[in-house]
Amino acid sequence: MGSKEVASKPHAVCIPLPVQSHIKAMLKFAKLLHHRGFHITFVNTEFNHKRFLKSLGPNSLDGLPDFRFEAIPDSLPDSNDDTTQGGTSLCESIRNNFLAPFHALLAKLNNDAIETSSNPPVTCIVSDGLMSTFTITAAEEIGAPIVLFYTMAACSFMGIKQFRAVVEKGLAPLKDESCFTNGYLDTVIDWIPGMRDIRLRDLPTFLRTTNPDDIKFNFIMEATDRAHEASAVVLHTFDALESDVLEALSSMLPCVCTVGPLQLHLNEIPEHPLKMGYSLWKEETECLEWLNTKAPNSVVYVNFGSIAVMTPQQLVEFGWGLENSKLPFFWVIRPDLVIGESAILPPEFVAETKERSLIAGWCPQEQVLNHPSVGGFLTHSGWNSTVESLTSGVPMLCWPIFADQQMDCRYACNEWGIGMEVSNDVKRDEVEKLVKELMEGETGKKMKNKVMEWKKLAEEATGPHGSSSTNLDNLVNQVLLTKS
Repeated sequence: MGSKEVASKPHAVCIPLPVQSHIKAMLKFAKLLHHRGFHITFVNTEFNHKRFLKSLGPNSLDGLPDFRFEAIPDSLPDSNDDTTQGGTSLCESIRNNFLAPFHALLAKLNNDAIETSSNPPVTCIVSDGLMSTFTITAAEEIGAPIVLFYTMAACSFMGIKQFRAVVEKGLAPLKDESCFTNGYLDTVIDWIPGMRDIRLRDLPTFLRTTNPDDIKFNFIMEATDRAHEASAVVLHTFDALESDVLEALSSMLPCVCTVGPLQLHLNEIPEHPLKMGYSLWKEETECLEWLNTKAPNSVVYVNFGSIAVMTPQQLVEFGWGLENSKLPFFWVIRPDLVIGESAILPPEFVAETKERSLIAGWCPQEQVLNHPSVGGFLTHSGWNSTVESLTSGVPMLCWPIFADQQMDCRYACNEWGIGMEVSNDVKRDEVEKLVKELMEGETGKKMKNKVMEWKKLAEEATGPHGSSSTNLDNLVNQVLLTKS
């Protein structure tokens, strides 16, 4: 490619929140922009850059001439752990330490464009919405348009957007510890636009603090404070799924753009030249061969995501609930799933279930969910997992743990009819009963029909003239390709 062509290409700098699920969604979005002719610079933290090289191989981040990977320091203590960094320290570092290295990187990219013409100058920034505390400032400094990509449901984004009002009304932070147990979290909030029957406990869990200076609580409020300053707010959802909330958001922000589900767009470009995966952990693909030996819709897939942790007791209750259901299951147990110790199941459990169960450390989740033998998904209700389950036509058992998972669970179970909630205090009898209902009961059948309807609507949204496809076109042509 001649230097003239390089110089004239639009150049998007994509920066995700440095955790697995956000990186995955941003990388998918970046691939779609790359397919539409953008030069991409994808920015990880040095910590996650190293983890990618470890999980995907030493050449995995070589990228392409027009899809480059860069790393900036996160200013946290060095660690070789294969685990997600602590939320509080990460939030604090993003607030205080990320602007300078990010700004330096943008300056370097623009300098390279002038001196070596190895890449075009930066023309726009695609920032994770949760990084907006510094990326909006950086975009202003170089005079480039910025879009904020919130890798969450519209209902969760709206929930966070209302945190300031929740504080003003004196509902959060919580008065004292008793609020966690006395039913206070069941307070109904009936004033959020486009939402009904939402309880305090359904809102993202960052407000469950008694400390007004809580770092995560303030970080998450700040993450939407400047959303109206961005050229667009992009949400990983689709219009039909959350029409009421989206309508309300559209009247609050200048440009709200739904582009999901991203994977369905990517399915249209099977030969994308960037062949790398999305996982910071090494994926064990042997599970697909095991699934091949099982009957259609017979396996329960269990995975609580990349960050969530549980107690040893909860692990054991889930285990015996699955065993007592007598159904085949595939369970992903990350090395750091159990708080403070290794996740070890009782030997008698392992002996009882070895004929019909498989346990792995990590797996290619979308391939698993799309496998014909998988009939149900026991999940933590993270948004990526929820979208992946919906687009695979797999109904869910939801055990939300923190962040936006409560809201995802609420909507999956109460609005969309594709999930059933497992109570927070896990008991094996309830797990057994729900697993059987999901896989063999009447409610399970209804949920399966419903999730197939949503799957079809998701496919329409990302089809040639669907809402998400149209929005993506408009976002590219009217926002990202305009000079700010």
